[in-house]
Amino acid sequence: MSGNRIGLDKLGVVIAAIAASAVFLAPFATFRANRIVPGEGRTIMEALPPWAAVTLLFVLAAATIIALLRAPLSWRLAASIAALAALMLLIGLAATHLAPPENTYARVSPASGFWLLNFAFALLAADSLTRLRLGPTARIAVLALAALALAAILYSGSWNGLSILKEYANRADSFWAEAAKHVTLALGSLAAAVLAGVPLGILCHRVPALRDGVLNVLNIIQTIPSIALFGILIAPLGWIAAHVPGAAEIGIRGIGTAPAFVALFLYSLLPVVANTVVGLAGVPPAANDAARGVGMTARQRLFSIEFPLAFPVILTGIRIVLVQNIGLATIAALIGGGGFGVFVFQGIGQTAMDLVLLGAVPTVALAFAAAVILDALTEMSAFNGNQGKSA
Repeated sequence: MSGNRIGLDKLGVVIAAIAASAVFLAPFATFRANRIVPGEGRTIMEALPPWAAVTLLFVLAAATIIALLRAPLSWRLAASIAALAALMLLIGLAATHLAPPENTYARVSPASGFWLLNFAFALLAADSLTRLRLGPTARIAVLALAALALAAILYSGSWNGLSILKEYANRADSFWAEAAKHVTLALGSLAAAVLAGVPLGILCHRVPALRDGVLNVLNIIQTIPSIALFGILIAPLGWIAAHVPGAAEIGIRGIGTAPAFVALFLYSLLPVVANTVVGLAGVPPAANDAARGVGMTARQRLFSIEFPLAFPVILTGIRIVLVQNIGLATIAALIGGGGFGVFVFQGIGQTAMDLVLLGAVPTVALAFAAAVILDALTEMSAFNGNQGKSA
C-alpha cells in the first residue's frame, strides 16, 4: 500500500534492487593475467577511467529513478535504452583500460555486475515494449534495430579488447563454419519435421483411432534425454553406414551430423504433430459446413478452409521446435555433430569461460531472435485467420 501512495512502480523496485546489488556488491569486469587463471573482480570505479565510471553511474542512477517512478512508457523505454547503450559501449572501454593493447596475454571479461545490470534494464525495456503493445511488424523492426546496433559496435572494434572477441579472433574461420553447421542442423531438422509432421498430424486428425498411438509414441521419444537419444542412434546408424552401400558416402555415420540430425528431427515431431491436430480440431464447424454447402471436396476444404485457419496454431508448434532445436544443437558437438557446442565443450575442457561464452552467446541470441520473429509471424497469421473467419 505504501508503495502505491508514494507512486513507486513495483517492477521498478525490483529493477532498482537488482541494479543496486550489481553496482555495490558485484564486480563489473573480471581481469585475468591470461586466459585460464582465476579472475580478479573489478568494480565500475576500478574497471573504467574516472570520467567514464561517473558517466555510467549517472546514467544508471537516472534510469533507475525513472524505473522506480510511474513515468510515461516512452520515458521508461528511453531510460532502458540509454542504460543498455552505456553498458555496452563502456564495457569495451573497461577492456582497454584494464589491459592495454600491447598486453596480449591479459584477458578482461564482463563480470556478474555487468550481466545483472543488463538483465535489469533489459527487463525494463521488455516491460515498456509489452505495455506499448507494439504490433508484430514493429517488434521485428525493434529486433532489427538492436541487431544493427550490436553489429555497429562489433564493426567499430570497441569490443576487440574483450576476452570473448580475442577468442573469436583466434577462431574466426572455425566459428563461421560451426555457425553454419549449427543453423543447418536446427533449420534442416525443423524442415524435415514439418514435411513429415504436418501430414501425420492431418492423418491423426482425420483418423481418431490413430491419434492416441502416434502421440503416445512421440511423447515417449520426447522424454528421452538428448544425450541418451544421441547415444542410442549411434549403433543403428553405424550399422547402416557399414552395411548399406553408399550410406557412408552421403554422410550417414554412427557419430557426426547424422545422429544429431535424426535426434533433433525426432524431438521436433511431437510439437508439430500435436499442434497440427489441435489447430485442425479448432476449426469452427460452421466454416466446414459452409464449405460443404458450396460443394467443396474434402481436399478443397483442407487446403482452402481448415489449414489456413489452423496455421497460427501450427506455426506456434514450429516456433517451439525452432527455439528447442537451436538449444539442443549445442549438445550435438558431443558426438561430432559440430555447431556452437564445439566452443562450449572446448571451453569447459580448458576451463576457459570466455570460450564457453563464444558458443553460448550466439546460441542464446539465435534462439531469442527466432522466438521474436516467429511470435510476430504467428500473430500476423492469426490476424489474417480472424479476418478470414469474419469474411
